[in-house]
Amino acid sequence: MSDNAYKDRIPVSQQALVIENNEPEKIGGTINIEINGTPYKVPFGMTILESCKMHNIHIPTLCFHEDLCIAGVCRICLVEVEGMRTLQASCAYPITQSIKIHTSSEKVRKARRHILDLMISDHYGECYSCNRNNNCELQKLAKEYGVDFYRYGHVQEPFYEVDKSSYSVVRDMNKCILCRRCVRTCIDLQEVGALDAVNRGYDTKITTFLDKPLAEVICINCGQCINRCPTGALRANDPSDEIWEAIDNPQKHVVIQTAPSPRAAIGEEFGLPAGTSLTNELNTALKMIGFDKVFDTNFTADLTIMEEGTELLLRLKSALVDKDPNVKLPQFTSCSPGWVKYIEHFYPEYLDHLSTAKSPQQMFGAVIKTFYAQEENIDPANIVSVALMPCSAKKFECNRPEMDSSGFKDVDYGLTTRELAQMIKEAGIYLPELSKSKFDEPFGEASGAGLIFGATGGVMEAALRTAYELVTGRPVPFENLEVLPCRGMEGVRQASVHLENVKPEWSFLEGVDLNFMIAHGTANAEKVMEALRRGELNDIHFIEVMACPGG
Repeated sequence: MSDNAYKDRIPVSQQALVIENNEPEKIGGTINIEINGTPYKVPFGMTILESCKMHNIHIPTLCFHEDLCIAGVCRICLVEVEGMRTLQASCAYPITQSIKIHTSSEKVRKARRHILDLMISDHYGECYSCNRNNNCELQKLAKEYGVDFYRYGHVQEPFYEVDKSSYSVVRDMNKCILCRRCVRTCIDLQEVGALDAVNRGYDTKITTFLDKPLAEVICINCGQCINRCPTGALRANDPSDEIWEAIDNPQKHVVIQTAPSPRAAIGEEFGLPAGTSLTNELNTALKMIGFDKVFDTNFTADLTIMEEGTELLLRLKSALVDKDPNVKLPQFTSCSPGWVKYIEHFYPEYLDHLSTAKSPQQMFGAVIKTFYAQEENIDPANIVSVALMPCSAKKFECNRPEMDSSGFKDVDYGLTTRELAQMIKEAGIYLPELSKSKFDEPFGEASGAGLIFGATGGVMEAALRTAYELVTGRPVPFENLEVLPCRGMEGVRQASVHLENVKPEWSFLEGVDLNFMIAHGTANAEKVMEALRRGELNDIHFIEVMACPGG
């Protein structure tokens, strides 16, 4: 077969890539194109979708997500390219030659409407009862394209049973549109692989290994699939009803701890810009809802930091002074429940490397059910401990059977930001307009180290401060250290601190370089763990891992 005959048999987008390979000088250059009659210059190889986004031209999408690899399965992003017989998926069409594009022609609009009609015909569920109502990408597009009746009918009965087996994630595949965002998130972004697509054609579905309940497979409860699901097919397991029941029970003493991240994110649920801190207003709202006490998780973040930093020094002493061959180095952080679940599934031989310190959430729960109960003369059985956290894995963590050292569950319920925002709205409260109030004593004070705990590198920086000051009696001179910063968004980072002029009791650390690594996202954690298996990290003393990208 001649080269031209072969070229005629492959898709146009791949033909363009053949041109790219034959003319490498074009790479890095720009190409003149026309979008809706207007000329533009775009980088060679950029997709049509990216080019339109760069020039503020809207193209709807469902399967596309900036964090994930291209799938091109929803076809909502179809555009018309002059000279092409069929419409092209703009998310998967690289621009390698001058073309004329139409993003909203009659043909394109009808195709998008037709695709939406077909999706909705196979989509069970009434929008008003869905947790994603008014925040659903499919619903938004249906309104945008005037889909106001079921042109091809509508599913009247659910086909799949809702999977509520997991403490963290609820799967309702009746609402799934097969965009595969969850699959790509789990496989490519997190490299876990708890979800995948099976079968073909109309029988295609997203499922787990052997269609088992989510609680019985290798899901690490990180909730990244929930963050990227465009519909209500995946959602957090919401304990709001149980919490309301406890609040309404006069026999129960209900306390809540709040982490820094939700306090900065909850404003978005009330129309405020991302990052608007409503810490003190939130304290007021929680009291109005009916919580008896409102505490700051940063208090036990400080305790966790002190325990992890001290434990690291004791492990170093066992290794360097006592020459204990059984000491486990490097030490891993243990405050990310998704990371702990990941290492249990994939690297169980390294479980002893995890710090023995509980996470701030669980440490706070233990303090509430012991010290606080004694101080306030309250029966721990009548205390309901709630945690406001940014991570769905925290829901699983508080239900781990070992988290009951006091004889009671350390933490009874975990709430996400959206769930608490819904409770506040249900109580008829508009959060931004509330007066400010402080956290309740005795757990209302905390350091800045606890505040950075949730961000990638935050635990490492805080623990490093503690260990350095404990050993030298001086604060860490970050401004004089030529090391990579702890904080940052690189997937894997490495740095070291040189110890000198240490206290006499820590003399064995004189002149030692304390080496540490930071990773966020379990895909990056896998790189670190495989390097450790190969013996490439024998000089590393401490590794921080957060299961979620960004911390």
